[in-house]
Order: sequence, then structure tokens, then C-alpha cells
Amino acid sequence: MKRFEVYRNIRKQAVIFGLSISFFALQMICVVSSLMVIIFSFSLAMIMGVLVFNAALYIALIKITNNPQQITLWGVFPKIISNKKSSLLSYGQD
Repeated sequence: MKRFEVYRNIRKQAVIFGLSISFFALQMICVVSSLMVIIFSFSLAMIMGVLVFNAALYIALIKITNNPQQITLWGVFPKIISNKKSSLLSYGQD
């Protein structure tokens, strides 16, 4: 009889519609808010704009998921590491 190990870190690699759980949640929040916009606006341009926005967001999230190293806004570590308090208050005369 085969023995199977319990894989406890399955949430780290879970994918829904090609997106990770956090990106899927972001996409669903945008879809629900877009539905609210569509319900309360009666403009065809607004409906088309919301559909284009959701499609563009989905494509952007898929690209970020496939290549996460492509978008880095800052480095991993700061250039200067210090214990000094970062305050602009002056406690004495110079």
C-alpha cells in the first residue's frame, strides 16, 4: 500500500484562473466594484470602460504572476542601516 505525505504548504502554490490567491482576490474585488459601477451608471461608455479596465488588470496580473522579477520598485535592503531615530526635531543648539 502506498503512503502519501501531507503537503501543508499547498496555499503557497494555489492558482485560480492562472492567478495566485492574493491576485485573484484583488481581481474579484475589482470585478465586484465594477459591477456596482455598472448597476448605478447607465452609460454605455462607462460599461465599456469598466470591461476594458478589468481585462487590462487581468492581463497585467497574469504577466506579474508569470514573471515576478520584472517589476521591482525598490531594492531588498536599504542603502543605509542605522539605529538613529529619524526625527527632524532639534534638541539642542548646533
